Amino acid sequence: MATASPIPVGKFHTLGNGYKIHYHEYGTPTPGKPTLLMLHGGGPGASGYSNFKDNASFFEKHGYHSLLPDCLGFGLSDKPADISYHSYNHVSAMRDLLKAKGITSIVPVGNSLGGGISLHYTMCYPEQVAKLVLMAPGGLVDPRKFAGQSEGLVAMYKWARERTNDKKAMEPSYRALLALLVHDKADITDTAVAERFDIAMEQPMVLYETLMTPYYTVPQLHEIKCPVLGFWGKHDKFLPYEQYKVLKEALPNSTVVLSEEAGHWFMIEERDIFNQECLKFLQAA
Repeated sequence: MATASPIPVGKFHTLGNGYKIHYHEYGTPTPGKPTLLMLHGGGPGASGYSNFKDNASFFEKHGYHSLLPDCLGFGLSDKPADISYHSYNHVSAMRDLLKAKGITSIVPVGNSLGGGISLHYTMCYPEQVAKLVLMAPGGLVDPRKFAGQSEGLVAMYKWARERTNDKKAMEPSYRALLALLVHDKADITDTAVAERFDIAMEQPMVLYETLMTPYYTVPQLHEIKCPVLGFWGKHDKFLPYEQYKVLKEALPNSTVVLSEEAGHWFMIEERDIFNQECLKFLQAA
């Protein structure tokens, strides 16, 4: 008997290289409004749906169209063991998906890895990016400067390296890893674990070995001309929240929202604040 999908099955798109990416779609494109391209983080088992379902449904009610793709190696997308998972490939996949959907104006909304991909996409295709939303994004600081001291990143790579095929034995350590992503462990519900665990167990190790994004200097970031909104939780155990200062140095007109109640998952932990701040940002001239 087939195993039930850990997340609802949405739609699939076949890339030019033959691999399939899975995505959820909320709302319909509206003339004059950009599509929100919501890009999940790189934690084991992540997907667009598990990261952003409560945000995309909010924006749909306010007339916004959202795409929640699963990057290759994540969610219900293909997980080949013979490719590089550098963000060059993720940017190319997003470009392919948007072209197939006929979408030419977007607001990347990226958390962590997804933030790094959002920055990378913005640098490559600035003409498509109307505005940019980042949550504790990669790409602002050389990871060699902090990854070795990051409790969350060290734990994530350790868990991936030490995985066995014994799901019963691995589930407690996986739940403990997820707890590092949030400030309040109550946010790691049984549902949150169930949406991610089976996916995490089937991700190839090469994903963790090659998963990276470019990091940009302040002069490079200064080239971004679209409005930018950033979110950081002060209890982030993965990417130090002080990295927001790099964004402010490069883009003084950017808006930054900090939270004393959030860790790495601002859009989940501070959902209402995130949704309202994003809506205000999107609606601003």
